[in-house]
Amino acid sequence: MKSMTFQASLAAAAMLAAVWLVSPVSAQTQTPPAPAQSAPAGPAPAAPAATAPNAPAPSSTATVPAAPTASPAATASTTAKLDAAAAAPAMKELSPWVMFMSADIVVKAVMVGLAFASLMTWTVFIAKSLELSVASSKLRSALKKTAEARSLAEAQMALGAKEGILPSFLAAALREARMSAGLSSDAGIKERAASSFQEIVRAEQRRIRIGMGVLATIGSTSPFVGLFGTVWGIMNSFIGISKSQTTNLAVVAPGIAEALLATAIGLVAAIPAVIIYNHFARVTKGYLELVSRASGAAGRLLSRDLDRSHGSVHSRAAE
Repeated sequence: MKSMTFQASLAAAAMLAAVWLVSPVSAQTQTPPAPAQSAPAGPAPAAPAATAPNAPAPSSTATVPAAPTASPAATASTTAKLDAAAAAPAMKELSPWVMFMSADIVVKAVMVGLAFASLMTWTVFIAKSLELSVASSKLRSALKKTAEARSLAEAQMALGAKEGILPSFLAAALREARMSAGLSSDAGIKERAASSFQEIVRAEQRRIRIGMGVLATIGSTSPFVGLFGTVWGIMNSFIGISKSQTTNLAVVAPGIAEALLATAIGLVAAIPAVIIYNHFARVTKGYLELVSRASGAAGRLLSRDLDRSHGSVHSRAAE
């Protein structure tokens, strides 16, 4: 009886020792839990029998854990992100030509009109520069040639048959002297000649200012025309945002860039027009001063002719 009790106690002690040795190893080699699956219906398996005292201890070598399987929720999230990235519109190249071709018809019309205005500005600049340069050089040359002339006829001979502002003054003075022959009032002749000179000066002012009004109009209105195109383009951009229900930069940026291009073209057309207008205002003022000098030169020659004619009359009367 005592031997059986001793054997049972020995067996219980061996079983407890085996359980104490196996539990750390099983904790180290425990694999990550697999995704939960539905258990098949049926009776639960029976618990394993207790380990015999003489059973060998399991190996302490750790087993390699199996690769974790991606959860269905993570897979669905990744797929949704890929679909959203593919659905988003790609950012297109925002070069000026691409923006012009993609713009609304109204914005295109504004850009074309502003480009035409800029072309007119530079055309007027080139034409007026040549015109003022040639006219100023001709008038200076004519003033030099007639600086030593003593009469209207002598000045006309020095200039020849050339056309210009000074020959016009000389012709008007000779015509007035011829039409006023026999009149004794020199003051009346000079007054009528001065009136003719003023008409010639005003006509020359009108002629030399041709194109200046175009520059003034372009310089003052181009920024506002470009701003109209910008407002129209931004309005269409906001309408597109409301329709697409997104504020993605790829959707918003092209329309706003196209709208701002209209303002940029308006400034490109307006700034040179204002600068060129101010330049021509100074150059025209200098040219009109030369015209005033020519008018004064013709008036002095007329006065000499009148005094000379009266002097010859007095000398004949004395004889």
